[in-house]
Amino acid sequence: MAARFDPLTPTAARGGRTGVPAGPGRPAGSGARSRAWAPPGPLDLGLTLGPLRRGPADPTFRTTPDGSVWKTSRTPDGPATLRVAAAAHEVRAEAWGPGAAWALDTLPALLGADDDPAAFVPRHRLLHASHRRRPGLRLTRTGLVLESLIPTVLEQKVTADEAYRAWRRLVRQYGEPAPGPRQDLYVMPSARTWTLIPSWDWHKAGVDMKRSATILRAARVASRLEEAAAMDPLAAAQRLEAVPGIGPWTSAETLQRSNGAPDAVTTGDLHLPGIIGYALAGDRDADDAVMLELLAPYAGQRHRAARLVLLAGHAPPRRAPRMYRTDIGKI
Repeated sequence: MAARFDPLTPTAARGGRTGVPAGPGRPAGSGARSRAWAPPGPLDLGLTLGPLRRGPADPTFRTTPDGSVWKTSRTPDGPATLRVAAAAHEVRAEAWGPGAAWALDTLPALLGADDDPAAFVPRHRLLHASHRRRPGLRLTRTGLVLESLIPTVLEQKVTADEAYRAWRRLVRQYGEPAPGPRQDLYVMPSARTWTLIPSWDWHKAGVDMKRSATILRAARVASRLEEAAAMDPLAAAQRLEAVPGIGPWTSAETLQRSNGAPDAVTTGDLHLPGIIGYALAGDRDADDAVMLELLAPYAGQRHRAARLVLLAGHAPPRRAPRMYRTDIGKI
């Protein structure tokens, strides 16, 4: 996740660009379109958009020293590059590419306008403290399913470093240079392009046949899966899990981002139950059942509760490595 920063502080705002027209979709310099938006409350760009970054060298996501966040997307209208920064008490955004207007139209949802932090009532001192320290945390909603689904599938049952490496390699090799001024950003491949990646390139990226087959199946029904972004979380999860290879872990991790689902708690994770159990009950050996019991008081907001636990950094001491790099040649 990106390092935490509060873009609505005067220090960060001084680093932002000024003089950007405020009207939504209004043309700006260098072929950009721009808009300004005033958040209804505190907003921390790093915490809100950080879950969209897949590793420190994600070719679709960058943060810069001035507090700006750069993100690429393959929108329904085509590729887009979005830059989001703070200026005084508003957020200013610029977008490039065929999908620029779509990216600007959906900016409020991306920055958590559909989220309701007031619905969360902490009932544990750790959660109370974590919640109080992070008033700018909002749950993002991208409205794009494959954008979150594919990198999540790559993360199935491998280390984060392996998944991030595969994502970088495949996006740079099969994606396209992002529109706009940055030459270090790429747009993820189209659904059709994912289906055309040969088996040897999946292998070179360290992706085994099970994960690549799941991505191929998802890409072939991409339009049906994208419809899930407008569904309620339960129906959306059922739509995603109808694809073989997509289970509750993958659907929850996807819908947390695409739908901004505050109750999409991740089950089937190797580490999360132990972290939640240790933080809330001192039980480092907790399983999914124990984790769900501990999160039951936060029904409707269980994903937010889990994020606040993770952000608190109260993890159990590591006993020994629990996951090793995968040798896909042995799979």
